[in-house]
Amino acid sequence: MNQFKSTFTHYILLLLTAIYMQRKNFFHLTYYKLFPRKMYPFIQFQALLRQGVAQWHTLFTSLINKVIMKSGFCVLWGRPNAGKSTLLNALMGRKHAIVSSRPQTTRHRITGVLHGEDSQIVFLDTPGIHEPQHKLGETLNKTAKSTLEDIECIVFVVDASDAPHADDKRAAALLERQKTPLILALNKIDLIGKSELEHREKQFSALCNPAHIVHISGLQGSGTSDLRDLILSLLPEGDPYFPPDMLGDRPLEFHIAELIREQALLQLHQEIPHAVAITIEQMVPRPRGVLYIEAFVHLERSSQKKIFIGENGSRIREIGKAARGEIENLLERKIFLELRVKVRDKWRENDAWIRRFGYKE
Repeated sequence: MNQFKSTFTHYILLLLTAIYMQRKNFFHLTYYKLFPRKMYPFIQFQALLRQGVAQWHTLFTSLINKVIMKSGFCVLWGRPNAGKSTLLNALMGRKHAIVSSRPQTTRHRITGVLHGEDSQIVFLDTPGIHEPQHKLGETLNKTAKSTLEDIECIVFVVDASDAPHADDKRAAALLERQKTPLILALNKIDLIGKSELEHREKQFSALCNPAHIVHISGLQGSGTSDLRDLILSLLPEGDPYFPPDMLGDRPLEFHIAELIREQALLQLHQEIPHAVAITIEQMVPRPRGVLYIEAFVHLERSSQKKIFIGENGSRIREIGKAARGEIENLLERKIFLELRVKVRDKWRENDAWIRRFGYKE
């Protein structure tokens, strides 16, 4: 604002000077005919002055017409399976994070950058807060907690179709000392009636004392526009954090690995999906525009490897086929996907493997 006042003052003074000098043009021209050499420095000064006025006018106009940006970080918080990643995809208007009905599908902090004409919201999708059963679970909780610093708002996503249980209470307890504006988002409202929704709102509000409450369905997209507008209203004015062509901060290999793991989550059962980790070993262009991708599937036991491969390789082919389709949609090109299965004994209890697979940030 001080810069604006200073610019405006200089602009007015220079403009008045230019007007005054313009009214003296007749004197200038007469004097120039009589004493041209003496008048030359003054003419130079007048030309420079007019040039300066033009430059100040341009700067002044740009300040008047400058778009005021709003930007900031918003954390999607809650227990596993509350629908945080589905909500992120709905807010982004595209598939940005993998989803499944399995708890702990999200194992990383997933950044989604939503660009507007005069705004930028940086969403942070987090692993679900839960009671850890192994070192990987402890790491996921730490990853989620690390997102609660230097943010502008928190969206506490809860499953309104189910009553609050232990993990909801754990997630709420971690927010007790937070001074950041808290939005309670009752998700999956398409699964319940109005009276039950009112009851759930009271139950979940008692856990966290939210500043705002919204009703949404991340799967159907209902209420997400209102939530987006509410988040925007809580953001401060500021420059964008990411360039306009950037939608996240993860490399391409990360998203490819996640799409493969998503298919494992969707097609496998019992404990096996939770024991899966994916690493991309190489990506090599081949003739005719085909991209060769070699990925390792890491499991904890040999018995899991047999189930993953299936009879005569039937299961691994189905997983690879479905993953290939998703990856081709992402890359918009043909790929050749080769999956190799490795056994890493009890890797979820091994800090070295957890770090190598990228879960410790």
